[in-house]
Amino acid sequence: MSELVLGVLVSGSGTNLQALLDAVKAGRLSAKIGVVVSNVATAKGLDRARAAGVPAVVVDHKAFADRAAFDAAVVEVLRAHGATCVVLAGFMRLVTPVLLDAFPHRVVNIHPALLPAFPGVHGPAQALAYGVRVAGCTVHLVDAGMDTGPILAQATVPVLDDDDEASLAARILEKEHELLPQVVQWIAEGRVEVAPGGEGKRPRVRVRIERR
Repeated sequence: MSELVLGVLVSGSGTNLQALLDAVKAGRLSAKIGVVVSNVATAKGLDRARAAGVPAVVVDHKAFADRAAFDAAVVEVLRAHGATCVVLAGFMRLVTPVLLDAFPHRVVNIHPALLPAFPGVHGPAQALAYGVRVAGCTVHLVDAGMDTGPILAQATVPVLDDDDEASLAARILEKEHELLPQVVQWIAEGRVEVAPGGEGKRPRVRVRIERR
């Protein structure tokens, strides 16, 4: 099996990118991070990439007429660096079919909620407002919707009585740092199988997990 080459898209601090970098360095992730791309020139995730010797590229979305044109430029960068799988690690833009079609069933996102509950950018706040007792994070394949793609894995955290948005988000983020590298490793090992769902239906995803 050929080596998995990741193109990681970030918009902010890049802590999930750091979790991937650390997993590669520790030998827990059998993949190469080929490039990190950000739509924000000041994103700290770019500094994390450079510190690890990974190419860091800025593609400013404001320079493009629409999302499709921006995604085309991102795809060009990803292909130039040999990416075979794309990871959205705190990437704060909806992607279009231009990117999804370039990497079919190979675009992965980490979301701070137990999807399909609480999609969008404020998962922890929504969880608190709804009064749930368990929250968590989801790694899923990306489709054309907002956080609607097939789920690959989830991890849970308790919601404590004294939680606010910041404390709950921090606890969820710790789980994200564990779950994302684990799921990407499953992809690297060929354990994630995607079968077309037929006309108008969602793809079916099967993850083969070795039980001990």
